[in-house]
Amino acid sequence: MSSPPHSLPHPLRTRSFRLLFIGRSLSLLGDAVIPAALALAVYMATGSTGQLAIVLGCAMVPKLLLLPFGGVAGDRFNARTVALTTDLVRCATQLFVGFELLGGDPRLWQIALAEAIGGSASAFAMPALAPLLTGTVDKENRQRANALMGVVNSATRLGGPALAGVLILTAGPGWAFILDASSFAVSAVLLSAIRVRHVPPERRSLAADLKEGWGEVRSRDWYWTSLFAHSAWNGAAAVLMTLGPAIAFKEFDGKTFWLAFLQAGAIGLLLGSLVAGRARPRRPILTANLGLATYALPLTLLAVSAPAPVAIAAYGIAQAGLGFLSPVWETSVQSAIPAHILARVTSYDWLLSLAAAPVGYALAPLAADAWGPEVPLLAAALLVGGACLATAGVPGVRRFGRPERTPAARPEPVPAKG
Repeated sequence: MSSPPHSLPHPLRTRSFRLLFIGRSLSLLGDAVIPAALALAVYMATGSTGQLAIVLGCAMVPKLLLLPFGGVAGDRFNARTVALTTDLVRCATQLFVGFELLGGDPRLWQIALAEAIGGSASAFAMPALAPLLTGTVDKENRQRANALMGVVNSATRLGGPALAGVLILTAGPGWAFILDASSFAVSAVLLSAIRVRHVPPERRSLAADLKEGWGEVRSRDWYWTSLFAHSAWNGAAAVLMTLGPAIAFKEFDGKTFWLAFLQAGAIGLLLGSLVAGRARPRRPILTANLGLATYALPLTLLAVSAPAPVAIAAYGIAQAGLGFLSPVWETSVQSAIPAHILARVTSYDWLLSLAAAPVGYALAPLAADAWGPEVPLLAAALLVGGACLATAGVPGVRRFGRPERTPAARPEPVPAKG
């Protein structure tokens, strides 16, 4: 049997994970200030939300297209090498944007190009995170390590916008990008000082590597069905983030309501991550997916103009479901997928999970113009609630339990008894 979690040494006592954790924490904090800084900088320079959409698209599209190739790189090479390289690339692009903004006459096409290069680097960095963690933390301690990462992610989302506001008001948006670049530089230095276990895969062609990664996803019904649910969540989140501000000003007291709404979500995200660090659900995939279904609540309540405190509380609950899901899901995937293919599988995970977000951003305004915001909000609520609840009907989702320690080199999920 595996050792009980409380008897294991804390993950932060392991030097390699401690340095990884510090580096990731700094880069997450730097990234948390960028959305507000970028939106303000582009809008101030152009006065156009359409131009802002172009810049955001330049970062998102290359990321989605290159994710599978990032997964291949994460498996073929040591994840430390991949992450260190991408940190240096993103440091350079953010530094360039920062100096471009500080120069006083920013050129949009150069900012868009830099964000496209940074987005491309992210496509290689994201799949490398799972091998980085499994290469520095023992199997029995991974849920605690994933929960720690989740807590930092939640905390930076909570404090990042406030830091962005201070930087923008006192020094200008360019310094937010300088901060982000500095965080990537420090992360690269810390990565250079750690050792990460690496299980090199059998040498094959690029097409064969891509096919093998997809085959691992497709062969597990609990995996690919959950990814459809996660994609529905991201699509619904895009609808909410697109239409929410307009509803805040139309139905409530505008800025105050929206800020309280987002802060409640950030607090819920943090609390969910903290709970995930200690929880050991018997059926982790099922429990996490059911928690994710709560995102239908704030969508529905906004659509029917529920009282502000109720809608705000519902969003906090929904984000707590996300905060709980992330560490539990990542630990389950890391336990079930062979180490030599983990980055490729993770890249398909990101690709499918994020695929619906651009669709939500594009369709939500069109549907709201045609039928009013209530229709797309309720449609998104039905989609995310139905997709997440439907995973309970998948045998693999119901059977997936925490694996027992076995002599096998490549463990598979062990069905829960009962």
